Amino acid sequence: MADGTPSTRHLVLVGLMGAGKTTVGQRCADLLDRPFVDTDELVEATAHLSVAAIFDELGEAAFRELERQAVADVAASPAPLVIACGGGAVLDPESRRALRSNGVVVWLQAPASVLSERVAGDGARPLLRDAAPVTTLERLALTRAPAYEAAAHAVVDTAGRSVDDVARLALDALAAESSR
Repeated sequence: MADGTPSTRHLVLVGLMGAGKTTVGQRCADLLDRPFVDTDELVEATAHLSVAAIFDELGEAAFRELERQAVADVAASPAPLVIACGGGAVLDPESRRALRSNGVVVWLQAPASVLSERVAGDGARPLLRDAAPVTTLERLALTRAPAYEAAAHAVVDTAGRSVDDVARLALDALAAESSR
């Protein structure tokens, strides 16, 4: 933290797949000495299925409901956490409100071409299965931008930056928002 005082607010990372939410989140959790929670992992643990299997077997609507519940649970945690949200978690207005009111939300961004390179070959991403990844990511970026903007306290461009650089910028945002 910039001023040396740890925040009691959650650090919440949002953004499209491949933006670095999990990797940066784990690094921030280490630096803050607090637990790291990935909402997709919570959904998988609740459903006893992978995200891809949930999409295949139960559908996207069922996944979004499980995701909404996971976000509500982590946002309500009395212990400060570092939370990596699934890319679509902030599409739900209640989830956005819960995350913003209980945490500092940092939107991790990168161009679709960079995101596509980062997720190349990852068959566990249901939204990228049936289309060209760059095209899909560009479409998702365009349609989700208003939700990310509504949720975010700060924005960090991750393209060309190391994990440590992005983590430092996220922690700076946490410190700045927490001191307000």
